[in-house]
Amino acid sequence: MKRTLELPYEEKKLLEIRKGDEVTLSGVLYVGRDMVHKRLYDAIRFSQPLPFQFESNGIYYMGPSPKKGSFPFGAAGPTTSARMDPFSPLLIENGLRLMIGKGPRDRSVISSIKEHKGLYLQAIGGCGALYASCIRKAEVVAYSSLGPEALMKIEVEDFPTLCIIDSEGEVL
Repeated sequence: MKRTLELPYEEKKLLEIRKGDEVTLSGVLYVGRDMVHKRLYDAIRFSQPLPFQFESNGIYYMGPSPKKGSFPFGAAGPTTSARMDPFSPLLIENGLRLMIGKGPRDRSVISSIKEHKGLYLQAIGGCGALYASCIRKAEVVAYSSLGPEALMKIEVEDFPTLCIIDSEGEVL
């Protein structure tokens, strides 16, 4: 089934999405890879404030390339989600419900997604130029010392994904 998800999302909309659904995203997404996840993980462990609210927001595991033309990035393709797996269960437990990346997830992540009614969407590897064309704006939010891997906030329009793990823990 084809679905549209406006971001920030409404929980009931997230819960309607099932494995195999084509999901088009529009609105605000956050971008972070493994080093951002480590910092978010540590912030939770040490009771420090988070740089963005997890509830109703999603995070995209993106490997950006430098700005090109009028686009914020030359390419904005997904990066391997498994690199975030050591940190994801704690982030999910603390409110992160929407993750976008590529590749399979660890059993502990799938269990956390099911327990906390989250969602894992897959972006298509090799389509970095397509995803870059869906990004309207980008700004660094935190961890600027990480350079291109800093935590970013992006605005997307008609960003295509596929639901791989739904809120019931069903895996495509």
